[in-house]
Amino acid sequence: MARLYDTRRYLTSFDVRLLPSQFSEVLIIGSGVAGLRAAIEAAKYGSVLLITKGRIDDSNTADAQGGIAAVMSPGDSFESHLDDTLAVGCGLCNREAVDRVVREGPQRIQELMKWGALFDKRKDQVLLGLEAGHSTPRIVHALGDETGREVANTLIHVARGTQQLRIFEDCFAIDLLDVDGRCCGVTTYHRHYGHQIFWARQVILASGGCGRLYRETTNPEIATGDGHAMAFRAGLPLRDMEMVQFHPTTLYIAGATRALISEAVRGEGAYLVDRSGRRFMENYHPDGELAPRDVVSRAILEEMAKQEATNMYLDISHLNIDKFRKRFPMISRLCEDFDIDISRQRIPVRPAAHYMIGGVEVDHESRTAMPGLLACGEAVSSGVHGANRLASNSLLEGLVFGAVAGSVAGEEAARNIDAIQPKLVSSEVKPSLRTMLDVNDVRNSLRSVMWRNVGIERHGERLTETTEIVDFWGRYVMDKLFDDQFGWETQNMLSVARLITVSALARKESRGVHYRADHPKCDPKQDGKHMVVQRQKDQLTIHTK
Repeated sequence: MARLYDTRRYLTSFDVRLLPSQFSEVLIIGSGVAGLRAAIEAAKYGSVLLITKGRIDDSNTADAQGGIAAVMSPGDSFESHLDDTLAVGCGLCNREAVDRVVREGPQRIQELMKWGALFDKRKDQVLLGLEAGHSTPRIVHALGDETGREVANTLIHVARGTQQLRIFEDCFAIDLLDVDGRCCGVTTYHRHYGHQIFWARQVILASGGCGRLYRETTNPEIATGDGHAMAFRAGLPLRDMEMVQFHPTTLYIAGATRALISEAVRGEGAYLVDRSGRRFMENYHPDGELAPRDVVSRAILEEMAKQEATNMYLDISHLNIDKFRKRFPMISRLCEDFDIDISRQRIPVRPAAHYMIGGVEVDHESRTAMPGLLACGEAVSSGVHGANRLASNSLLEGLVFGAVAGSVAGEEAARNIDAIQPKLVSSEVKPSLRTMLDVNDVRNSLRSVMWRNVGIERHGERLTETTEIVDFWGRYVMDKLFDDQFGWETQNMLSVARLITVSALARKESRGVHYRADHPKCDPKQDGKHMVVQRQKDQLTIHTK
């Protein structure tokens, strides 16, 4: 148990009597696959309002390349998909949650097709790709390597045409509101309309991940862990926060942002090689390039260290280049933009932070520990991914549990026919008189230390050092009263960085994406055991569950 450097329940000062209010039966925070799917489902029951901090199509979903894993062929089976997911999850998956996602996945994909999604086909048969960890081809993809964009565009089109569903873009959710332990809305800030209160009978948190905590990441700028931080301030338990997945292959161009090179590229036969053209993955895992992501990421990191190299390479010289360009048009264009001739040059790659496995603890109906609040998508720990997410299971989870959360919230709200009554809630935050640090410098420094100390490979001493560094910055940043999104995001990032670090320090073993160099073995006694962090009486508590 550690004392929090900031005991504030809310980040801002407010009095609901003095702020404009919006009302809906269901309120959804986030416009990725989970939030959009939840909104569409909830609108079948009553009024829904969806808020998103950026534009509606600005999300990790829209950037997803590989596809959606689902049983879509006679040669595949639910049992096989379930077994593959459990194997990659390294003893931390919840079998019931995995089973539900696997069995309901095909229905959700058929639904997208009915709504107009154009998945890649040959003679009316959906084409299926192979990715790491899968025992058979089962990856449904669209436009070659733009599956996420097609899914997002389809859901956005349906959402915009759905009656009883309103969408507020550029609306930043600051904090969850609760009265007598029940969630009843959120405080928000809109760049045009200022501070507002959104009231609802049911709230769904679908705010996405936190990849921007790391210097090297595939995530867009919006992924700052806001939902994780909001939930923590509200006293909700967060589970498996140490489980951050790093993608092995992002395009490495010095000075440029990291761009994803889909796992499907290796699934189509690309080799991982060093600068001399030597393949090395077979030295690390019998599945070679198709080993689980954590194995491939660590292998690349180890080869980089051995050879004092900044990156490794993907070699596609043995593949049919015309077919490659057709299968991966976006990746081909990306390489061309950086003057990489894929017909004769290797693609420089290195790992980067990609997906947040840990998050708000939910049950199999997407309910959280707080009445009135549900959660889905990358903001939660649903039990589907365990200690390592199987490739292309993320869009699948968002579709399935987004629909579940929307249905549960819609039904709950419809049963409560009483008028929504604003509650008397207020918060007074006294601004600190201490000198303000350069917040942008704090954010950049935080991202660097998280990449260095809480990244692909971890060590107890460095984790301890990181908690001290984050606490130091926290004492100067967390007590400030900001009135802008950048400041609130930075406070959220500091909070989530601390949760990840203390969880990683507490798990004294290596499991899945969590690799402790000072505890390199997996402890069988920890199978099924989760790290849970929570804010209780101004203390940060952590326990095993």
